[in-house]
Amino acid sequence: MFLTVTTTGTPARPATDLGFLLHKHPDKAQAFATSFGTAHVLYPEADEQRCTAALLLEVDAVALVRRGKGKGRGGAPDAALASYVNDRPYAASSLLAVALSRVFSSAMRGVCAHRPERAAEPLPLRVEVPALPARGGPGLVRRLFEPLGWAVGADAVPLDSAFPEWGDSRYVRLVLESDTLRLAEALRHLYVLLPVLDDAKHYWVSPDEVDKLLRAGEGWLPGHPEQKLITSRYLSRRWSLTREAMERLELVRLAEAEGTAVEEIDNAVAPETETEERPTPLAVRRREAILTALREHGAARVLDLGCGEGHLVRELLKEPAFTEITGVDVSVRALTIAARRLRLDTMGERQASRVRLLQGSLAYTDKRLTGYDAAVLSEVIEHLDLPRLPALEYAVFGAARPRTVVVTTPNVEYNVRWETLPAGHVRHRDHRFEWTRAEFRAWAETVAARHGYGVEFRPVGPDDPEVGPPTQLALFTQTATTETESKKEAKAA
Repeated sequence: MFLTVTTTGTPARPATDLGFLLHKHPDKAQAFATSFGTAHVLYPEADEQRCTAALLLEVDAVALVRRGKGKGRGGAPDAALASYVNDRPYAASSLLAVALSRVFSSAMRGVCAHRPERAAEPLPLRVEVPALPARGGPGLVRRLFEPLGWAVGADAVPLDSAFPEWGDSRYVRLVLESDTLRLAEALRHLYVLLPVLDDAKHYWVSPDEVDKLLRAGEGWLPGHPEQKLITSRYLSRRWSLTREAMERLELVRLAEAEGTAVEEIDNAVAPETETEERPTPLAVRRREAILTALREHGAARVLDLGCGEGHLVRELLKEPAFTEITGVDVSVRALTIAARRLRLDTMGERQASRVRLLQGSLAYTDKRLTGYDAAVLSEVIEHLDLPRLPALEYAVFGAARPRTVVVTTPNVEYNVRWETLPAGHVRHRDHRFEWTRAEFRAWAETVAARHGYGVEFRPVGPDDPEVGPPTQLALFTQTATTETESKKEAKAA
């Protein structure tokens, strides 16, 4: 993984001042340890007329995988070939952005005690990144960098030069040139936009990433025409963090327009008089509706099928009435995060005896899932391809046969009420389908009739008179027993 920064100069203002600005001497080759490898800084050329600083990131792919196994956040999935066979050592990504911040932190802040006047003025700069993943292609690269004052060269890299008919890869060779930017500004642009173009991060995106984005985007992000895309991708499309960042960026923009401080804009209501309640997030309402249904039916042993990162499992654990809680997911990484969120390694013995996490696919029958009072499929079915849905139906309703099953799924009719959702788009890029209320009702009634269940439907979230609620819930209750169960009951009698 490689990046170079080049500048030119004169005898009066030598190009080697770049060494002072970066706080790295041109006559030395230096190495810096990171959690994912070693960052090397060297100067291929350094004289009065031209100076080039190179950042070479040597990624330890095996160490990166090991780091993700139960330790830290955002690690690579366990036992996946993709953890070892990937582009991380070669293509610029969030790894390189973190290395930039680690190695050139003072330069990014514009701090230079020896040449403060040089740090405060524009430089003739040329930045080259030989391999940059760009989800959106050269066009998106230009839309991101050109408004910032860069002349952009973004040449698509072919999949195989020997077979041009195969087309281009998702990588570009990036060349940026400008004589109107300070070095600190250039580094901050790269720090934010490299992971934005890759559209992925190698670590868990936590709330403090909003502060990092606003610090690095100071002076250029509030007015950028692609501000929304940059914010969403940088924060890994976590909508709550994206919304917070967009609100804070809008305050910055208004403050700049008014020529005042942000604090003076954001003071309409004193903290002690703030009485307006924030709307309850839909995910919270969904969990509340599920818990209500489980309580009504007296469920004690509960399955959370497709438990993901364990949000519902955590809520179930808070209520002693749920004596046994089992979370099931096909993703080992999701289960690892769930175990960490639940603090299973430090949980008391009595509490830990109530919960277990299992890896398994809902498309196959599993004897471990039989005998439970209730099962929950919360926002799960829409992630399956429709041809695989009958297999899930049989595994849950035909084989496991809990007395109660709670299923929630998005109501596609409500999508028109989401201002940020483009027309014709589903709510999540992994959704294979989203149903109308009629389609969901037809599916649920068919499943109930086939497997001996009754079903009722409940809205989750605001029930719009025209398009219904954002989430629809089906509550299945067993009304008939299987032949085997009938025999057992007869024998017991």
